[in-house]
Parts: sequence; C-alpha cells; structure tokens
Amino acid sequence: MHPSRRELLQQLGGGLGGIALASLLQRDARSVTRGTQESDPRAALHRARTHAPRAQRVIQLFMAGGASHLDLWDWKPELVRLHGQPSDFGEAVETFQDGLGPWLKPIWEFRPHGRCGKLLGEPVAPLGAHVDDIAFVHDMVSASGVHSQATLLATTGFTQPGFPGAGAWVSYGLGSANEELPTFVVLPDHRGHPSNGVKNWDAAFLPGQHAATAIYPGTATPIAHLKAARATPEERERATHELLREMNRAHASTRPDDARLDARIASYELAARLQLAAPDALDVRDEPEHVLRLYGLERGPELWESEINAAEESYVFALKCLVARRLIERGVRFVQIWSGNDNSFPRRNWDSHEDLRRDHGPLARGMARGAAALITDLKCRGLLEDTVVHWTTEFGRMPSSQGGKGRDHNPFVFTNWLCGGGIRGGVSVGESDELGYKPRDRKGTQAYDIHATLLHLLGLDHEQLTWRRDGIDRRLTDVHGHVIEGLLA
Repeated sequence: MHPSRRELLQQLGGGLGGIALASLLQRDARSVTRGTQESDPRAALHRARTHAPRAQRVIQLFMAGGASHLDLWDWKPELVRLHGQPSDFGEAVETFQDGLGPWLKPIWEFRPHGRCGKLLGEPVAPLGAHVDDIAFVHDMVSASGVHSQATLLATTGFTQPGFPGAGAWVSYGLGSANEELPTFVVLPDHRGHPSNGVKNWDAAFLPGQHAATAIYPGTATPIAHLKAARATPEERERATHELLREMNRAHASTRPDDARLDARIASYELAARLQLAAPDALDVRDEPEHVLRLYGLERGPELWESEINAAEESYVFALKCLVARRLIERGVRFVQIWSGNDNSFPRRNWDSHEDLRRDHGPLARGMARGAAALITDLKCRGLLEDTVVHWTTEFGRMPSSQGGKGRDHNPFVFTNWLCGGGIRGGVSVGESDELGYKPRDRKGTQAYDIHATLLHLLGLDHEQLTWRRDGIDRRLTDVHGHVIEGLLA
C-alpha cells in the first residue's frame, strides 16, 4: 500500500530540513478545511490574457477605518454654507453610531491643483503635483457600513470571509514574473492588521501559493518564520532545499491529484528562495541619496510620540511605498499597502468618529507624502506607464458631525482614485450629491467595477477568470461588475 504524499513527507526524518517540513505539514493537516476542490484545478484555470494588457502590476493603497472623502478629495461648498445647522437628509438614515449631528464643513481648506484644477484638502496637497495623472471616482458605494464586511468587499469582492483577495486572483490569473519572490505581497500597518486580518489577502479556495506574503519593512523580522532558528551555511542550505525539492517532485509525480499538497510544497519552496531574494529587495540602504530624500527617509527612523503624529506616519508609509517600488520592479505583480490597523484607542486608523483633525491629519499627511513620492519615483523610472496605483478605503464619512469634531460611517458614497498604466489622468468619474451623502445619480460605482477595471488593465477578463467551487464558477466580481470606460486612457 502506497503511503500518501503527506505521510511520506512527514516521515522524511531530521536531517536536511525534513523535520521542519514535516512539522509544517502536520500543522496544516490539523487546520486544512474540509471543503476541497471538486475537480482538477487546472481544468478551471484561465491563465491566458484575453487582450493586450495596459499594465503589468498593481500597487494598492488601502486606508483602514474609512477615510473621509469630504475632508480630503470631494469639495462640497454646500457644507460650508450649511455648517452648524441641524442636519436633515430628507429620509431616515441608519448610521453606525448615531452620528447625525449638525452639518460639518470640511475640516481643511481646499485649493486647486494641476492643469485640471482639481480641488484637494490641505493634508493631501502633496498629491496635487500628480492630479493630472490621477482619475478620481467620487461615487463609490459599499454594501455595508460595518468595517469588517465593507473591508472584505473592497479586498475580496464579498462581504463574508472565505474568498480570495484581489491580489490572489491576479496571482492565479497571471502567474509569477519572478520565481524568487511572491506574486502577491501585503505591507500591513506597522501597528497591526486591519479588520479581518489575513482574510483580506488570503488565497481561500485558490491554491495556497497565491496567498499574500506579509512583509513588515524596517523591522527586525520583516518576514515571519523565514529564517531558521540556527544559522546554516548558505551552500548547505541550498543543497538541502534542492534535495527536498527533488524528493517532493518525484513523489508528486506518483500522486498527481493532490492539489492542496502541490500548493503547500510550492509555498515552502518559495519560502526557501525568499531567504536569498528578500534581503536584497527589502534593504533600501542602497538607494541613492536623492531617492531617500524624495521619500523623506534620509535620516532613518526616530523615537515617535505615543500619540498619532505626522512624522511617524510619513516615515512608515513612505518606507512601505519605497519597498513596494523595489518589489514591483523585481517582478511582484500585486502589492497592497495598508495605513491603519483594527480599532483601538487612542485611534490608530482612519475611523475618525471623535476627532478628524487629530486622526486624519497625521494619517493623510503621511499617506500623501509617501504616495506622491511613489508616483514621482515610478514616473522617473518609466514604471508608471505600466503600473496601476489604486487608492481606496472601505467607506467614507457622513456630512453631518459626530460629537462636534468627528464623522460617522458613510457607506452610501466615498472616493477612490487611480493613476498609471492605462488610466486617463486629470478626470473625475462619477459624482456625489451636493452634500457628499450619496451618488448624484443614486446608482454609484461598486468595488466589483473597480476590480473588473483592474483586471481589464492587466489583460484579464473578470468574467473568465474563474475557479470551480461548490458547483459555481467563482470569480473576484461574483456576478457583478463592469469595466469603467471613463477611467481608461
């Protein structure tokens, strides 16, 4: 009787790294889900691009907590006129924390930028240098005003967990451009994960190698569990991994139908290659001085204040942006950068129920400095023409006040923006109403449409990129979504 591949690998013994692999496989055996792929996954694979791509990669900037469109991107003079008056929406409004106080004008002044004259709030003014390359979507809507559900919708296309992140779909659809690095990388907030944690970037029912690799730039351990507990000479480690690879593949050839173990082996082999490739990709000290100055990284990290502050936000977000550029130029296809962690007090995210100036101010200034530097850097290197930069959040904030200085959740309308490969710059697509409460046409743009557009720019048809699961051809856009033609150059 032939042992299963899993059993054989668990029995490989202590030398040459077998114990580590066996331990990992035993742990996975305890945690693997009961549901399995119904058929050979290759039968459902639609890897070939359906049309010529306009972009090769995506850098997504995600503001966790609900960034306010009204105070950063979407100027509403009517709120200035009505400021302080009792709010009246003309209909019953269900809010998250009963934030229906008086109308609240934008916290900061707005000024025009670029040839297109786009009005931006003062904290995000550094991005004014790039508004002629940016397309704004001002009529985004979400299906939920709850952080966990709205965040999942923006990251996976579904409000419930158990579905692959957008980057996992891109990895599945396009494959790797560099076997030494992951196809999908996430750079979380330095204080912790956002709502839902790894569920936002998991592979779910796709093969495990398509899940994101989380990297924490500037920390002692940027990639968890990557290095062995004891130092091993590089030559010996290479030989160890090569022998394990040969044994894995030899046995795999006798059991071609175990897709989950194939994926697991691929993930562990990637981890081995990462040990050699990651240090070069993550070490920004070899960047020229003018690049470090561009990102504001020339002096290195400092001892930050305990309260949220612009210096800290500027440094850590800019560092992630620079690392993202280094990753995509080495072949990583999808990098997701997070600003803000899950709810905590004092606030460490964009969920400004209490005080917009206190929370949004430092976060927005830090984000804008890093994002502006990233776009400049990409443009100088010729990478912006085939890289999409996408800024998003799970929902916006209400035009009424909460507690005088904050705003409640607004899933009814908010803002996204995109620039780079295939994007028509200097335009705004879709409008919110005069109060920034709902889309002007009451229809709005959904996350499905953004996802469909991103896939289109990468040369993928969102309706054809599928995976058979529970009798359904699952896709990133569920049964919805259309390419937003107004965004395309």
